[in-house]
This record gives sequence, structure tokens and C-alpha cells, in this order.
Amino acid sequence: MLNKNLVQDATQRFLFEEVTVNDLKAGYEKEEYTTVEVIQSFLNRIEHYEDLYNAFTFMNENALEEAKEIDRKRQTGEKLGPLAGIPIVIKEAVDIAGYPSTFGWAPLSKKAGGIDFIPSHDATIITRLKESGAIILGKTNIPPFSCAYNSNSSWKGPTFNAVDRTLTPGGSSSGTATAVSGNFCVLGIAEETAGSIQVPAAAQALVGIKPSFGLIPTTGVTPLAGTTRDVLGPHARTVQDAAALLEVIAGYDESDPKTSDSIGNIPEKGYYSSLDKTSLKGKRLGLYGLGWRNEELSKETEALYNQAIKELKSLGAEVVLDPFKDKGFAEYMGSKNSFIGMETFFYDLEKYLKNLNPEDKTLSIKNVFEKVGEVPWADNGPLALVSDILNDETASKDPSELPDLREFNEVKTTLLKYIEDVMEEFQLDGFVYPQMPKPIPEREVELVASTTVSEINITGLPLITVPAGYYSTGSPFALAFFGEMWSEAKLIGMAYAYEQATKHRVRPNLS
Repeated sequence: MLNKNLVQDATQRFLFEEVTVNDLKAGYEKEEYTTVEVIQSFLNRIEHYEDLYNAFTFMNENALEEAKEIDRKRQTGEKLGPLAGIPIVIKEAVDIAGYPSTFGWAPLSKKAGGIDFIPSHDATIITRLKESGAIILGKTNIPPFSCAYNSNSSWKGPTFNAVDRTLTPGGSSSGTATAVSGNFCVLGIAEETAGSIQVPAAAQALVGIKPSFGLIPTTGVTPLAGTTRDVLGPHARTVQDAAALLEVIAGYDESDPKTSDSIGNIPEKGYYSSLDKTSLKGKRLGLYGLGWRNEELSKETEALYNQAIKELKSLGAEVVLDPFKDKGFAEYMGSKNSFIGMETFFYDLEKYLKNLNPEDKTLSIKNVFEKVGEVPWADNGPLALVSDILNDETASKDPSELPDLREFNEVKTTLLKYIEDVMEEFQLDGFVYPQMPKPIPEREVELVASTTVSEINITGLPLITVPAGYYSTGSPFALAFFGEMWSEAKLIGMAYAYEQATKHRVRPNLS
């Protein structure tokens, strides 16, 4: 067993830095420590560093009691779930029964002087995590309505990057990324509408899986574009851990009709079966170029990308330079609103509010925003970034009616056709890009450049980020592997092969 003094004293050396799911499970099997000891140790670490990094909005007051129950089951030989005793954090946007869902916005947070929404039931993904035995440590910080690339405007205050406090933590899953990268937990749940899984993962040297649209149910998640773009996905420090989490949360749920598309598209043997160090051998990958987007890479990004390409080739991959060259893809995408699809916000929000607490018949967009006295789509409000789509005019329409999505569907279909045609012409297994075209900006910068937002979000395609080195300043550099719908297993395999051969992630040295 652990030395109790080490467990209880947060100033002592933390025993679980960079620990993996399998590491913890092996220790539990060998009775090297109890779940209570592990969870207490992580809670101590959070207490020690939270004032500096501000990753959390709420802590789970029952975490130790839940850990005791896992220990009891283990001692009595009861069957345990695949994540039994694994500490995890949850993005604030996900409902947990009994805890406020604040949208990250002060008017919807009692602690910030506003009002609280208390969900009467867990989001589907929370139910699955609890059934798996994972121990939820708390909910993590986000910008208001998950609509920014940092959390500077959150009612809880800004979250800081665990790699370097001066850099943006990425958003909108800022708190989850900081908690996972800073070793405040082992796994994290992130969510994405336009980069919010991949950008924070890249910014904090993490693995992030942005799944195919419809792979994971989003019932009980505060929406930005729930009908068209919103997805949940893992943040982890290793590809293997991300795959372990994906196995638990993926799959059909009757509460979310779009997940019916996932039926038959999940590997029978699970995502773990794709973890093969030789997965890159013989794979053909398309590289970033101006045919995809008319944006040059910075010199240092290009140098890091070229080094990564050499590493990929050494592992048996074949690469195709700018396969979208002269195809018209960049020009077509450049002519479209990159936030298209978010016009479903009011429809999705109304539906979310109706389901938040079915016994409360007063929950509606009209009643809620009349009560708080302001609206998030106002000038200079948290949704100002998408004011051409979300504004007084679009808010005046009946939120119970789904808006016209013909343009969105046309753009989505066209982009998918471009990508499918290129993959067929060059016989590609996928693509691998630098996730950002230039170094990560400072925390105060509001916008963060990305090579794959919003093309991946409009099309619904899967993507996985993996650490691929560091800039001369020490900020992380990441690759983004992406491919056709439901190709998560293939992408996980390629990312795993790259990760295992390069081991680029370096444990952050916290302030």
C-alpha cells in the first residue's frame, strides 16, 4: 500500500505523474494502492495547483465515497467496469445530475451572481462513464457557450496552459486539456463544434480524438450546433488511453437518433485492437498544402512538419504532396461561412432546456433570457464571433422548428465529395497535417489558427491529434491525422505507431 503521509500531503512528490489507465489497473490488481488512495492523491494535487491553473468549475464532493465503493467491489470480487478507479474530468458543457450546468456564462452561474440550472439527470455519456467505474473528479472550465479558443471570459476566470501559463490553453475545452496535461486526472471528456477538442489537445501536448459525427451521443450536452456539428471526445496523454475511453463512450443510444449511424461502424474487437506499432507501414497519407487552404505554414512549423514527415516515412508511410492542388477545394471552402451549421443553435438550445429538468415547464429560451435580463447573441456578447448567424433576427424565429439546413447539407456533401475523390484518386488511407499553421499564441489572443477547423466539423469526419515535438520557445507542436467517416480505428492505429516510435510528449513542469 502507499505511504499514507505521501497520499495526504500535497507538497510531497506526486506518485502518479503521466500514469496510464493500464498502469493504474495493474497497480490495483497487485494491491499496490487502493482507489481511495489514488483519488485522494489526485485531489491533493488539484488543491495544490488549482489557484495557478484554474481548470475546474465544480468538484465532485462524492469522489472519495465512489472510490470506496470501487474498493469494496474489488475486495468482494464483484465485476468491475473497464475504467474502474480511473480519475476523469468532464467539460462543463456536459450535464451531471445535481451539479450546475452554467454554459461558462456568468448570468447562468449562481456563484457569479446569476441563476443556476441544475440537471435532474446525467448526460448519456456520464451514465456510461459511471457504469464503467470511472471516478469523476469534477467539471472543467469553458468560455461562455463554448465559443472561444480560451476561457478568458468564463465566469470562473481564465484557465492556464499546463505546458506554459503564458500560452493559450486552447478552447473551448480549456479546463479539460489543462487537467489532463497537468496530471490532475488520467482522462478527460472534451467537446467540439469548431476545434474545441483538437485545438486544446494540440496546445497542451495531448492526444485528442474528434470522432465522426454521430459516434458518441450528445444528449445532455449544452449545444452550440447539436444537430449539425457538436461532438464529444477524449483527451488523454497517450493514444492507448484515448482509445480506452472511446471504447466506453462510443455507440448508439436511443436518446440521440444521430447515433444510429454508428451501428455497424464500430470495430467488433474495439478500438484497442487497432493499437499496432506497425500500423503506418504501407499507409498512404496526404500532406497539407495550399490546395487544402490558402495559408502558408510558418517557417518553424514547416520545419517541424518536415521532421515529422521524415519520421512517418521511416515507419513505412508513403506521402502525397498537396493532393488537393488544383482541385478547387480551398477556393470553394474559402467562399463559405466556416461556422455554417450553427444556425441550429436556437432549436438545439430549446430542446436541451426542455430536457434539462422535464418537471420544470418554465425552461425555454424566452423565459430563461427574460429572467437573466440579457442574451448571449447581443453585440459584444459571448456569441459575437458568430453574429452573422446568431442574432436578434434569427433569435426571433420559432425555436421549436428546425431551421432550413439545405445550404449546410449542400456544403457538407460537396466537401465530402472533394475529399472522397482525392482519397480515391491517390489511393489514400488518410491525411496528416500540422494541427496549427503557426506557433500557439499567447493566452490573451482570442483567435487560434488551425489547418482543419472548420472543414472537419462541417463534414463530420474523424480526427486525432498526437504530440509531434516542440517549438524553440517550448510550445507544443502537434500532428492531426484525419480520414473518412468511421475510420477512427485506422487513425488510432497510425497515431499510435507514430507516438510509440517518437515519444514526443514531455511531462509539463508545473509552476
